[in-house]
Amino acid sequence: MLKKILTWGGIAFLVFFIAFRPNESADVFKNIGGGIMDVAEGFGDFFTSLVA
Repeated sequence: MLKKILTWGGIAFLVFFIAFRPNESADVFKNIGGGIMDVAEGFGDFFTSLVA
């Protein structure tokens, strides 16, 4: 039950954040995407150095 409440609360917060602060939320998503790309690039470099 608590998990369901926290999930819906998180979704509500996300919708509120996007609706009332669109520029800030876009920056957050850009930063998250950049971090994921950095991690993926690090794994790629690691496996490239293993094979080469």
